[in-house]
Amino acid sequence: MEHTPPPFFRRGPAPVVRLAFFASLSFALLILDARFRYVDGLRDVLALAAYPFQKAATAPIALMRSTAEFFVTQAQLRNENSALRAELLDAARDAQRFRTASAELAQLRRLNEMRERFERQTIPAEVLYSGRDPYDYKVILDKGRQHAVTAGSLVIDAEGAIGQITRVHTLVSEVTLITDKAQAIPVQVVRNGLRAVAFGAGASGMIELRFLPANADVRNGDRLVTSGIDGSYPPGVAVATVVRVERDAAQAFARVVCEPLAGVDRSRYVLVLAGDDVRPPYPATEQSRRGAKRRGSAGEQRVAE
Repeated sequence: MEHTPPPFFRRGPAPVVRLAFFASLSFALLILDARFRYVDGLRDVLALAAYPFQKAATAPIALMRSTAEFFVTQAQLRNENSALRAELLDAARDAQRFRTASAELAQLRRLNEMRERFERQTIPAEVLYSGRDPYDYKVILDKGRQHAVTAGSLVIDAEGAIGQITRVHTLVSEVTLITDKAQAIPVQVVRNGLRAVAFGAGASGMIELRFLPANADVRNGDRLVTSGIDGSYPPGVAVATVVRVERDAAQAFARVVCEPLAGVDRSRYVLVLAGDDVRPPYPATEQSRRGAKRRGSAGEQRVAE
């Protein structure tokens, strides 16, 4: 009894025959494609049909690559952000230093111009710190007795007077500011030559002209300079500007409030106006003249003997 496979499992032509057939078909297609481009349309159709499968197959790889690039880009952006912030801080610090240096240079130039106006010797100094007592308005300079600083000298900045040397040590000196209540400075109104004495007003940062008659010719905006009447200060140094004049019919004196022109609480570099006292000698009194005559007569008698 013969056993034959069912039609489904029949092998068909021999393998060698099939190989020869498909090889011949392939060569024929290659020749036709190379010479006549007959299969270009078929190739496009097959490529279009295979495109979704290609995208599906490469999607996991593309997703992994995009994820990696995202995290790498985020890390790079963070690093660049940090570097830019550091550069910005450096630039801001350099800009602040430049502005500070420019302001100091401008102040020193104005101070040098002010220095050339005076015949007295001027000593440049730097403000080290403010006084310890919060109720006294004083600053400490880095120049003292060793630098020829003497008590009573006027201290100015590029705008005008800021105070007076009241205590001198070997290497440092103490300046009482014109806003201190214990400080007084003789001044003169530039507009009309009216002389007065300016006193510090304390915490307000102002100065006041006291003991002026109620009808004194003083107006808002008047400029005050040192009068030089006492000989301690050179005349013409700017002091303050009148900002308020209060007159009361019931009071004998007017209250004149002035704002200092100099940077009393902010100047860093100042000039100390040194030199000898330029006050002229006081006129001789009758008693001093009699004493001089007696001393002269006694001297003549000794010469005669």
